[in-house]
Amino acid sequence: MARSTKLLVGTKKGLFILTKDGDGEWTVDGPHFALAPVNHAVMEPDTGVIYAAGGGEWSGPVVWRSDDGGASWTHSSEGFSYGEDAEDGVRSVWSLAFAGGKLLAGVQPAGLFQSEDGGRTFTHLEGLRDHPSRTNWFPGGAGLILHHILVHPSDGNRLWIGISAAGVFASDDGGTTWEPRNTGTRMDYAPPEERYAPVGQCVHSLVMAAGTPDRLYQQNHCGMYRSDDSGHTWHSIEEGLPSSFGFPAAAHPHDPETLYLFPLNGDADGRYAPDGKAAVWRTRDGGHTWTALRDGLPQNSAFITVLRQAMATDRANPAGSYFGTTSGSVFASHDEGEHWTPIAAHLPTITSVEVASRQP
Repeated sequence: MARSTKLLVGTKKGLFILTKDGDGEWTVDGPHFALAPVNHAVMEPDTGVIYAAGGGEWSGPVVWRSDDGGASWTHSSEGFSYGEDAEDGVRSVWSLAFAGGKLLAGVQPAGLFQSEDGGRTFTHLEGLRDHPSRTNWFPGGAGLILHHILVHPSDGNRLWIGISAAGVFASDDGGTTWEPRNTGTRMDYAPPEERYAPVGQCVHSLVMAAGTPDRLYQQNHCGMYRSDDSGHTWHSIEEGLPSSFGFPAAAHPHDPETLYLFPLNGDADGRYAPDGKAAVWRTRDGGHTWTALRDGLPQNSAFITVLRQAMATDRANPAGSYFGTTSGSVFASHDEGEHWTPIAAHLPTITSVEVASRQP
């Protein structure tokens, strides 16, 4: 039976919605709010409500909401503030997640907010920025951003977040208190005696293994890692990859051993596909071995980049995989990465790709 798929594609110039109905062609709807950068967009699986996060210097932080599949939108910036006495104001929203009926929003400069009224108003969860390590946080290339939020599938109070550049932090009480979980991840840019400091890591992507919430995978500025104890300790799984540097990671929807990456050629060598040949790298054994998947991807002068939130998988069987590039192309595979097809081109710089799916 042919599947129907909807992708939410955030770009530097608005949100695009890509849809494929059964055996039909992919259609592109957008841009929505074309003057605003969209860093991340998600669909609430129970309701089908779409949320898109972004903003910038002109608009400030904003979350858009659509109750009708993108036909119409409302938006709100209410509550995105660190207070009148804060030394820095909230500039943009970078990530969204759902936790126990709440909408969580990670922002720049790094902090976490929550909404209990469907994105109409937001409240600052002060515990993260009150952490004593905050004086040691520093901006990565895109700024000091909270770009990933993971929520335990059966306990909405258990959270993990990724901050560039501060590292992974976890909370077991819904965001009231936090602890850094970076043991084993290195900082090649730090002096040798500080290479494994408790905080300061430039985590790029953070994903949870299917059906195994204590297993986390992390693409870091300095390596690829796996944790089997909820992030308390990490070990390197980068051997066999063409580079220790990349941005995105995407977990298989059913198999905790399978993970997808798009390695780049290094942090100081251009940050594009190695040798100009695009490849998604897949492991089937939790990172012990890796395979390059190239069928259908450009292999000549493909100096493309895939950003940290621009790769996703769907829940089909076999699983579908998707990624978007900074040059505005979207690629799809419906057979677990074995073969790839371009489904959109010439979009603005793509910052995120998420599959929009309802609960069955």
